Amino acid sequence: MSYEARTRAFKARIDGGERIEATDWMPDEYRHAALAFIEMHANSEIMGALPEREWIARAPSLRRKLSLTSKVQDEVGHGHMLYRVAEDLGKPREKMIDDLIHGRTKFHNVFHYPTETWGDIAVIGYLIDGAALVTQRALLECSYAPYVRVLKRICAEESLHQRHGEDIVLELCAGSDAQREMFQDAVNRWWRPVMHFFGPPSKPDRDVLLHWGLKTRTNEQLRQQFLSTYVPKLWDLGIDVPDPDLAYDEATGEWAWGDPGWEEFWRVVKGDGPMTETRLAWRRWMSEGHGWVRDTLAAPARTAA
Repeated sequence: MSYEARTRAFKARIDGGERIEATDWMPDEYRHAALAFIEMHANSEIMGALPEREWIARAPSLRRKLSLTSKVQDEVGHGHMLYRVAEDLGKPREKMIDDLIHGRTKFHNVFHYPTETWGDIAVIGYLIDGAALVTQRALLECSYAPYVRVLKRICAEESLHQRHGEDIVLELCAGSDAQREMFQDAVNRWWRPVMHFFGPPSKPDRDVLLHWGLKTRTNEQLRQQFLSTYVPKLWDLGIDVPDPDLAYDEATGEWAWGDPGWEEFWRVVKGDGPMTETRLAWRRWMSEGHGWVRDTLAAPARTAA
């Protein structure tokens, strides 16, 4: 068969609901799209540990310190599981990490922002992990089987993380006026980045991830699901959503929301966020400062070779 014929047969398998394994033949376009998507997800898990890591020592109780430490450990583990899946698509983990820490690849927009108060940790655990769950549960239907398998474990652990965040939110909202104001202030500062989390509206005819079944929902479908789930919950808690244009249209069954500010989104994901360079510098320092551990572990293999 010609390359074009094999590609058509491959696409027919995906359209028929089949899952692709790492050992299957796949078109270059599919391989490159899957690698870039999974690598970005792995980068985001690794970088996503840093905003909360900064608050472990400042958490308000020993119980909160332990739960936050466990959550950070999970996020780093998710990153390395995803790097392992991406490695089978042709890029070594060391290269992926080197590209990340030197700013050659992207990570999620929300992890470019500072965490100023304990209320920010509540927002990350409740709203951002909630947004991640909406996205990742949809990806359980994607066409690349190894990614689906690892996502099953990640989604289970992210559900616990979201409950952890919900617990902090309920504690703050049932607490003093100062605690409620702390959470409201955090929601006010994070709302736009959370809306940006899902990305700009998809163009299905030009979205390679939708074409190959690596994504099964458009960005706006995911954002609408998030709004339908979390806006009523915030209102029930007495928390204002900082968007005067937010409204539910009964006729269309969709939420209208305000100025998206996509200029900020693109600037941030391209590496010009408030905390981008600081967090990348931390990752570079960790990678360089602990290089001796990798060298020590690799020495027996080099000797045997």
